[in-house]
Amino acid sequence: MADSRFFKKIDGLTLAQVANLGEVVLPANIDAHRLFTDVADLGTAGPNDISWAFIAKVRSDLRQTKAGAVIVPEKFLQDVPAGCIALVSQDAHRSYGLIASAFYPQTFKADISSRAFVDETAVIGEGSRIEAGAVIGPNVELGARCYIHSNAVLEAGVKLGDDCIVGANATVSHCLAGNKVYIYPGAQIGQDGFGFAMSPQKGPQKVPQLGRVIIGNDVEIGANTTVDRGAMGDTVIGDGTRIDNLVQVAHNVKLGRCCVMVSQVGIAGSCQFGDFVVAGGQVGFAGHLNIGTGAQIAAQSGLMRDVEAGAVMMGSPAIQHKEYMRQVLALQQLTKKKEATPSFSLKLFIHTIISQFQKKGN
Repeated sequence: MADSRFFKKIDGLTLAQVANLGEVVLPANIDAHRLFTDVADLGTAGPNDISWAFIAKVRSDLRQTKAGAVIVPEKFLQDVPAGCIALVSQDAHRSYGLIASAFYPQTFKADISSRAFVDETAVIGEGSRIEAGAVIGPNVELGARCYIHSNAVLEAGVKLGDDCIVGANATVSHCLAGNKVYIYPGAQIGQDGFGFAMSPQKGPQKVPQLGRVIIGNDVEIGANTTVDRGAMGDTVIGDGTRIDNLVQVAHNVKLGRCCVMVSQVGIAGSCQFGDFVVAGGQVGFAGHLNIGTGAQIAAQSGLMRDVEAGAVMMGSPAIQHKEYMRQVLALQQLTKKKEATPSFSLKLFIHTIISQFQKKGN
């Protein structure tokens, strides 16, 4: 059970509600009115809890669980113990997320703290909450039910849609955002891009960054991540995109729909991404690249050229994953042969020692 000091839970959900909210299939002849009161992991779940299993490593735990119901893919059905209701899902991880969110909805009371600064020209949507220390600048527009946490700063002209959250100590400037945008604590949105005209004789000359950041609907931008505004034109974050903590998105980058950028990814200026691109942790993108729809980039890869749609890339510089694995295998085989065969210098040394002993013996 989640700690009630931090998480507020509803009283319960019936199986019928679980099936509707969680996109799961109920077994035949089951009591759809049976009430469940919480979600829990396989090891701690009890008869009134719903648990989940979607990776092979937990199948042994699944066989021993005491949960009243468990969300599983169809291939795990044989591992669900007797007395436990199997809730079959085509995507068990997604279904768990939907159901857990229903048990623990994010709710807050509308209020504007007397210790917040809200400019008289700002428009605050109905049902919004602004915590102490927050600064809402001139001509800012907030949609309905927005939540601005302590010490967050929304600079002049920023516009957020409905149901947006800005975490503590985040700063948002030069930004227009859609609905259901979650900017996590410490994130910096809309700051200057790294724009300089370089001269070996006169040094770097700053180039004004005159664009904006445009964020679509249902986007999350992680803690301490930076998204720079465009130099001339806009930096764009597409609908449904998820950006993890400590990610750098440079000026004029354009991310398509439902992209996923994992922690410490660095994207240089003017890269363009298709939809559903996934980049693992610490991937680096050189500037002005085109990354095709559905491309997958393995962690710690370095991208220096365009990537075709659907490609799977690994390594630095990154290449197709099959070629990368062939190279790794070939290197391993070469290393084994070298270890098994003495080097020329070692063979010569051994031959010399043996010859000396033979001469002494004669």
